[in-house]
Amino acid sequence: MEPLRIGILGAARIADEGIVDPARALGHRVVAVAARDRSRAEAFARSRGVENVHDTYTELIEDPEVDVVYNALVNSLHARWNIAALRAGKQVLSEKPFASNAAEAAAVRDVARESTGLIVEGFHYLHHPVNQRLGELVTSGELGGIEKVEIELSTPGPPEEDPRWSLELSGGATMDLGCYVLHAARQVGRWIGGEPSVVSAEAVLKEQDVDAAVRAELAFPNGATGSLRWDMNAGRRVMTWTVTGSAGSATSPAFAVPHQDNRLLVSRDGQPSEEMLGDATSYTYQLAALAETLRAGAPFVIDVDDSVANAELIDAVYRAAELPMRGMRPSQPRRALGPDGPQPRRSRGWA
Repeated sequence: MEPLRIGILGAARIADEGIVDPARALGHRVVAVAARDRSRAEAFARSRGVENVHDTYTELIEDPEVDVVYNALVNSLHARWNIAALRAGKQVLSEKPFASNAAEAAAVRDVARESTGLIVEGFHYLHHPVNQRLGELVTSGELGGIEKVEIELSTPGPPEEDPRWSLELSGGATMDLGCYVLHAARQVGRWIGGEPSVVSAEAVLKEQDVDAAVRAELAFPNGATGSLRWDMNAGRRVMTWTVTGSAGSATSPAFAVPHQDNRLLVSRDGQPSEEMLGDATSYTYQLAALAETLRAGAPFVIDVDDSVANAELIDAVYRAAELPMRGMRPSQPRRALGPDGPQPRRSRGWA
């Protein structure tokens, strides 16, 4: 079949892993890129063999040579340009998070329902065989009745000037890391027949209203509990996803980037075992799945309704942590800063 012709919105750091390398591995073409700074887009194109550079995002979206738009812009621009690409009839792979909040996500969903194009959110981790096997263990009953979900995603902090720290650009740890953690928790809910709800959430702040780390507790309809943590300013990387049932447990030790550790650690009746699965990156599996959906109509693992539901859970965490949702004015004025700057909100005993 003809290769997909992909255009990239934003010459972002994620684009290499997210689309350029997978396209090269699978024989698809990256035909165009557009960035706010044309010189940056030109340098990006030269170093990666991208065929064309556009002056504006609109030009790229309207390019008849582009089949698929990969949206790698900052969070605050995801919804706007997802909608623009859908209205142009393009297929869209949007970097996560899909939108700044649930209202924006619903607006994208409404346009998607009327569009000839398909939009999917880039939760690549779910396409990797390690995490798919975790889902099989849950749904098959091999772990017994599911009782507990524990997920942590912690990474060293990005530079101070990184847009992931910007409230105005819809940044914060929940938007960058928490969206993965909440999505993984929701997938367990999908496997066992019920969406989780937020019981509590507490945040440590990087600066005024910008979360650096969050701890959240969830409840599932079947009585299972979820203990979640994400930290975008941690001393080391931790990416564990553990599901425990009455008959055993399973852990994906690097669930967000499972190609970095493609083991699944399983324990049944006190006996540990290890499975090694997958020989490609999760981004490559994701693009392969998208191509199969576009070419052959194969079902994609998640849809636009899943993206709205994830945005709703993100909003719920921000409300529970008494922080403003992204992309919206806070209901209360921002607190005046003391001489030592904003004070972190900490749960008792949380270091």
